[in-house]
Amino acid sequence: MSSPVQNTQIQQLLHGRTAPVRPQQQGGVDFESLLSDKLKVSAHAKTRLQSRELQLDADAWQRVMNGVDKAAQKGARETLVMVDEVALVVSVKNRTVITAIDKERLKENVFTNIDSAVVA
Repeated sequence: MSSPVQNTQIQQLLHGRTAPVRPQQQGGVDFESLLSDKLKVSAHAKTRLQSRELQLDADAWQRVMNGVDKAAQKGARETLVMVDEVALVVSVKNRTVITAIDKERLKENVFTNIDSAVVA
């Protein structure tokens, strides 16, 4: 069975493969199912996460998903989600992470085509 998660680092986290940080399953929640049902990672975002060595644990991904849910409730279409030291641009409608930026690159970027921001 192939995994619907498109980010290999996330796949490693979810499957416990030699990843530096492993998500903790709390209360019997299947994190892989939760992530795949609520959030996708685009090929571009996957490349950015890997090339910038950005890693989010299960708690951080849950906060991202909660932020996307809040943005959706407010009618947002494209949102900037700030979690820990990472900024993610997310298509709320498609529930897809479009790109990822680390703290060091935040200062030199202008975010366009977003209509909301969430600090998660």
